[in-house]
Amino acid sequence: MDDKHYLLNLIRQGEHQQQDFKYRVADACKLAKSVSAFANTDGGRLLIGVRDDGYLSGVRSEEEIFMMHQAAYKYCKPEPSISFDTYHIEGHTVVIATVPPSAKRPVFARDDEGRMIAYVRIKDENIVASPVHLALWQESQKFRGSVITYDDDVRQLLGIMKGSQTLNQIVRLSKLPRPKVIMLLARLIRFGTVNWEYVGQQFRFSLS
Repeated sequence: MDDKHYLLNLIRQGEHQQQDFKYRVADACKLAKSVSAFANTDGGRLLIGVRDDGYLSGVRSEEEIFMMHQAAYKYCKPEPSISFDTYHIEGHTVVIATVPPSAKRPVFARDDEGRMIAYVRIKDENIVASPVHLALWQESQKFRGSVITYDDDVRQLLGIMKGSQTLNQIVRLSKLPRPKVIMLLARLIRFGTVNWEYVGQQFRFSLS
């Protein structure tokens, strides 16, 4: 398959969990947000120089290509692994930035105000990672071989979980400190006792 057919085939797939289109690179912070989301989830690729409707706009200057590298290596911490491939098609230059899932999560992206924020990729959206994501990543890094103890706090938490609930609902009903609930949910998710999903712009938790 030549470069033209390869690229057009990717564009036909549209935006999804592992693919995002960027019309142009006007802001390295915005690009870093997508890099963070891919690195913290299943990896993915950014087609830079492609509009949301699939129209080829092309990368306009070397400055934009430089900004892409800035987004990856200056605006993301820890520095993610990322590769750039350039394609020339129908008089346009399109850059594909491929971001593998990171082994060192979370990967944070710097926003316009200098804050470092971690994102995850859900379907075709970049979503701010929840406190439970952060705790889960911490758990996975520090306690690879640990087991969970079903103490009074865990039993109290599980006892109030009915149906699908938000973090705030679980904190209120369990009457446990919020940091404790976040840590326990992360541990219970890791061991398969609790499931979670993103519904209606909220993360919701339920028993497996």
